[in-house]
Amino acid sequence: MVKIEEEKRNRVPFSQRLFWSIFFMFLGFSVCFLLFQYQREREFAQEKLNNVLSNYNYQLFRKNQQTDNINLAVRQFIEDIPHKELRVTVIDPSGKVLFDNSGTEEFSNHNDRSEVRKARLYNEGFAIRSSRSTGKRYFYSANNIGGYIFRTALPYDPYVKGILSINKDFIYFAVLMILIFFFVLSRFTFNIGRTISKLRDFALNIQKGQIPETDYTFPNDELGDISQNIVTLYHRQQKTKDELSMERNKIIKHFQYSKEGFAMFTADGKEILSNILFIQFLNIISDTQIHQAEDVLDIPEMEPIRTFLTKTINLQNRKNKVLRQSVTVDKNGKIFLIECILFLDNSYELSVNDISRQEEESRMKRQLTQNVAHELKTPVSSIQGYLETIISNPDLMPDKRQFFLERCYSQSTRLTGLLRDISVLNRLDEAAGMFDLSEVNIPKLIAEIQKECSKEMEEKKITAEAILPDNPTIYGNYSLLYSIFRNLYDNAIAYAGEEVHITVNCYKEDPKYYYFSFSDNGTGIAEEHINRIFERFYRVDKGRSRKVGGTGLGLSIVKNGVNFHKGQISAKSSLGKGVTFFFTLKKKI
Repeated sequence: MVKIEEEKRNRVPFSQRLFWSIFFMFLGFSVCFLLFQYQREREFAQEKLNNVLSNYNYQLFRKNQQTDNINLAVRQFIEDIPHKELRVTVIDPSGKVLFDNSGTEEFSNHNDRSEVRKARLYNEGFAIRSSRSTGKRYFYSANNIGGYIFRTALPYDPYVKGILSINKDFIYFAVLMILIFFFVLSRFTFNIGRTISKLRDFALNIQKGQIPETDYTFPNDELGDISQNIVTLYHRQQKTKDELSMERNKIIKHFQYSKEGFAMFTADGKEILSNILFIQFLNIISDTQIHQAEDVLDIPEMEPIRTFLTKTINLQNRKNKVLRQSVTVDKNGKIFLIECILFLDNSYELSVNDISRQEEESRMKRQLTQNVAHELKTPVSSIQGYLETIISNPDLMPDKRQFFLERCYSQSTRLTGLLRDISVLNRLDEAAGMFDLSEVNIPKLIAEIQKECSKEMEEKKITAEAILPDNPTIYGNYSLLYSIFRNLYDNAIAYAGEEVHITVNCYKEDPKYYYFSFSDNGTGIAEEHINRIFERFYRVDKGRSRKVGGTGLGLSIVKNGVNFHKGQISAKSSLGKGVTFFFTLKKKI
């Protein structure tokens, strides 16, 4: 990763690569053009001088035909032309020099001279070389006329060099064009590079999640228009994404805090989304513990829903309709309405609604005042009766007086506990924000409760087990968390019977919640009482409850404590099979 970043920092920007690529291509083309033009100019100058000398060769041939004295003919010819230093050579077909006016007396065979060879092959030829006879450098021009070579030559002096010199105006013009192209191309590629750099910075900011606060300004050209459209489209897409995310969060929050269990699944039964109540309601309905929302169709009570999905998923004649199926389940003292909606893409949603809750709450409100009055009346009447007996019988035996006073104290203690529990419930209802929050380690809390209850558990031969993986810790109110677990332990110790086993299990965890179950294998509770055990002052067996004590508010405090910690609680039981409470607690409230 570091190597890639280093390579990105060291690489040449695209605008520079584009500029130098095009510039060197143009420069290479210009150099090739200059070389080609230079060669053409050079050949043109040589051809021009060669034409002049070739013309001299033909004139010499004609003069030589007019007279037998070639020396005389050459002298007359040189006198008539401006090139007085002209060297004239006549060579026979065998290569022997018949005439040469350079002053050299002996000559070797001239058929090996380059201009002579060309003349033999093509009837004419020229060359610039040093003479083997005189040692001087000449421009030679030779013509093959009737097998004889007539050759003229001019010394390669400043005059000849001047004739063969090349007009360099085209070079200056080409250099000027290269410079103009350089500046035009640099300006063009700079604008492209600036636009691309802005786009790159924009993309890097997006990748880092740093959305630029200022708008990007691009050049007024086609590339700038495209870049501006990209930025505009991104902002529109981002705005739409944020709006969709907000709406999605609203929907998720709605599902999470809904009064019904809800879950969505893909066509192959994989969970997309579910809320807390869904798992809890499934555990109340199911005879076996459910850990995952995907297990919902395995519950026997869900057979109508399973049959509906099996028949309708991938059905060819659905006619683009969203299909719906519902079933009512009466289980463990509760009545649930379960609805399934099958969408066009074969994904589906399940909702579990506790339709017995409204009636339960209404009934609780009607009985609350009556229960409070009744529960307060009982200890007050007992205290008043014992005190009246003591007052009306001054001669009452000391042991009897002590017995009545102890009963008064016991009833006053019960009355104090009742008022305390009512006070706690009132605080939860009206001033929940006044509770202090701190980190509470659940395994340590349960260990303390088991230690405090150890004497009562030993007397009834009750064993307890805590299955708490990953050491769950909750940021909440210690007193209420203590009350939740303590009241559940006290309830099991008081009513489950003897030689029972209590199990506390944290059976699931997600990013926000812990899922707990508290169960015993004791006497259990009849199904008709399950949906009322969290009511204030509700007692399953009033006679037995009076005997073992208690205020009738323990499970109400448990429920309200769970609600304070943003959770939900439910229970299921049957006679002889014990009681199981399912509840959730938010990790941080």
